[in-house]
Amino acid sequence: MMFQVEVVYATPDEQTIIELQVPSSATIRDAIELSGILDRFPDLEISDDNVGIFAYRHPLDHLLNDGDRVEIYRPLLMSPTEARRIRAAAKATKQG
Repeated sequence: MMFQVEVVYATPDEQTIIELQVPSSATIRDAIELSGILDRFPDLEISDDNVGIFAYRHPLDHLLNDGDRVEIYRPLLMSPTEARRIRAAAKATKQG
C-alpha cells in the first residue's frame, strides 16, 4: 500500500513542495530522502529537532499517514519573545 505525502521546505526566497508516493511503512526520514530535497539543498541538515508534520515536531523515525505534510524547519533568527519585544518597542516609538 502506498501513501501520498508532501515534503516542504521554505527559504526566505522560496517555498519548495514535493509531492510523492511512499510505502505505508515510510518514516519522516524516508520521505525526505525519497523526495530528493537534500540534493536540491545540499547544506540542509535534518534532525529530530527540525522536522515535523503539520507544524508539530516529530522524530525522524515517526511513521507517516496518507496525506501527511512533512515539514523541514529552518532555525529561528531570533526568539519569538525577542521579536515581540522589538515590535512593541517600535510601536511605542511610533505612538509617542
